[in-house]
Amino acid sequence: MDTGVLLIDTSAGPVQVTTPAPRDTWWELAGQDAATQITQTPPWLDCLCATGSYHDASRQYEFEDGRKLVLPLVGRRQRPRWLDEEESWPGGEWGIGGPVFSGGVGETQARVMFDDLARRPANRVGVWFRPGDDAVWARSVPAGFRMQPNTAHVLNLEGGFGTVWERRFHQGVRRGVRRAERSDLEVEVDRTGRLAPAFYQLFEQSIPRWAKQDHEPLPLARWRRMRIFPPSRLQMIAARLGASCTIWMARRGGEPAAAIVVLRHGNHALYWRGAMNRELAHPTRASHLLHRLAIEDACAAGCRQYDMGISVEGTTLRRFKESFGTDTFSSPRYYRERLPFRAPKQGLRWAVLRAVRFRGT
Repeated sequence: MDTGVLLIDTSAGPVQVTTPAPRDTWWELAGQDAATQITQTPPWLDCLCATGSYHDASRQYEFEDGRKLVLPLVGRRQRPRWLDEEESWPGGEWGIGGPVFSGGVGETQARVMFDDLARRPANRVGVWFRPGDDAVWARSVPAGFRMQPNTAHVLNLEGGFGTVWERRFHQGVRRGVRRAERSDLEVEVDRTGRLAPAFYQLFEQSIPRWAKQDHEPLPLARWRRMRIFPPSRLQMIAARLGASCTIWMARRGGEPAAAIVVLRHGNHALYWRGAMNRELAHPTRASHLLHRLAIEDACAAGCRQYDMGISVEGTTLRRFKESFGTDTFSSPRYYRERLPFRAPKQGLRWAVLRAVRFRGT
């Protein structure tokens, strides 16, 4: 694990690299960078380190003109350097990382960050960039890095909830919300983590449905989903993020029918997780109602965006997110691997999933 300050010579002049990144500078930049997501803040890195085998590998770049850039980054604990993986963030379950900066980044600064990552001793390094942030990075990425494309759905909240309801929601969403409001649903809002166990109950109930949709064997689906999202994770995130983590839950006849988790930082709200009991939720359009309430809440808090995450083309999930009037943005992950250890594992996994006609939602 590297710690300390390093001075590197670059085409932009000497650049000071500090790792781990000083928290005060990181928070300062996060406050100045209006597009910062909660998944790019120090508490999110702390959540990774608290629930997984990760350590803080974040890096601060300070340029000769005084400009600073912080890259949230974690490495793997108890691995030799040549087997290490340093990513922002690992896998898909932790969401988007990417650099936090103020005043814009030019190709020179972007190239400095990429070149520094290319020199890292870790076998794999990767950065997942936030929606719409990729243009300057795409022009600066050096040879040896590969790109994993992702499409993100972001709802523009400018104009307030009235504008969103009338001009951006599709008619089917408005109809679904009205149907839910006429039903016997009861909605709870929790900003303390109290509803985390009930949410996880719905999550477990959703796994057989997801497995059937994806043509995935249930034991594999259960193992995979619970490995990605273990029971303790949501409670820990809620405890660390406090009021920035909101659980919205709809009950029917006292039973949990649907729930969503929304994270918020500054101008940005993020729909992070969702689950439902389809037999209780679908007839009442409970999910439509929960998103409507969460979006109205984000508007009232002054948020300008409601990020609904990524989706795969042609899936039910994509159509659901598009129905709220979201715009689509490129949100790529750039990575390089010296030894392709991950590729054989992924190839074997996808060979198994193709054999069972896995489709993915």
